[in-house]
Amino acid sequence: MIEKKILVTGGGGFLGSHLCERLLSEGHEVICLDNFFTGTKQNILHLMANPRFELMRHDVTLPLFIEIDEIYNLACPASPIHYQHDPVQTTKTCVHGAINMLGLAKRTGAKIMQASTSEVYGDPEVHPQTEDYWGRVNPIGIRSCYDEGKRCAETLFLDYHRQHHLQIKIARIFNTYGPRMHSNDGRVVSNFVVQALKGEPITIYGDGQQTRSFCYVDEMVDAFVRLMNSDDEFIGPVNLGNPGEFTIRELAEKTLAMTNSSSELINMPLPQDDPTQRQPNISLAKEKLGWEPVIKLEEGLGRTIDYFKSIINN
Repeated sequence: MIEKKILVTGGGGFLGSHLCERLLSEGHEVICLDNFFTGTKQNILHLMANPRFELMRHDVTLPLFIEIDEIYNLACPASPIHYQHDPVQTTKTCVHGAINMLGLAKRTGAKIMQASTSEVYGDPEVHPQTEDYWGRVNPIGIRSCYDEGKRCAETLFLDYHRQHHLQIKIARIFNTYGPRMHSNDGRVVSNFVVQALKGEPITIYGDGQQTRSFCYVDEMVDAFVRLMNSDDEFIGPVNLGNPGEFTIRELAEKTLAMTNSSSELINMPLPQDDPTQRQPNISLAKEKLGWEPVIKLEEGLGRTIDYFKSIINN
């Protein structure tokens, strides 16, 4: 394998830190860029002694001038609590960040991957979601800063590809979980596990019958690497996620059982524009990347519970 100099924006975050770890294990030089709005140095402390790892504190909404071979553009708050905290900055991160990273790729000739999201489908009328579905997104709702920001970033990536012949890849990421999730980012897996371990009521929004699909972080990172290394003719977008579908109530009950928790389940009002169904059709990923998740929810959830036990007890 040829050693590359690879930039990971959002490298101090949940997904980014695991990706940095994977790329270093393959012998690459990794530049981790993060402004630490939602990422944390704790996620990458164990990498700091590696001579091939470099940390750069920087915001992607500002231009960057470095020499690199590949860019994984993961920078953006990804949970509703965080991206709704400063919605204007979220949109800027999606749009200005994409423009700056695409400009860097154009100048250096780097291949670039955009971490897009299943949220580009909005509250879908098609189930499961396929890449040719255009989505059903509210352009003026409280989630729009993220949903529309990511949709605009995809537009920019395709236009840079068509106009400037950039080598691009677009990954549409469905729910991912595992160690190093932020303990209070409002995402359903971390919410349930932390509440169960602390003996607090488990908050289910709505009736709990809305569905989600959960992919373990190691498998998502593997998909990123496969996508980046795939045939240049294949640019995506491609759905990446675990097609196993669970109701939110099922996840809550599974978490309770696996933590031996006495927490009670309580229902809260459903947030605005919260999708009722989310399940990826991953036929394209199977065909083009030879990728399909194999880690069952129980196994990944067990590892995630062990992680949160270790940080809650310390």
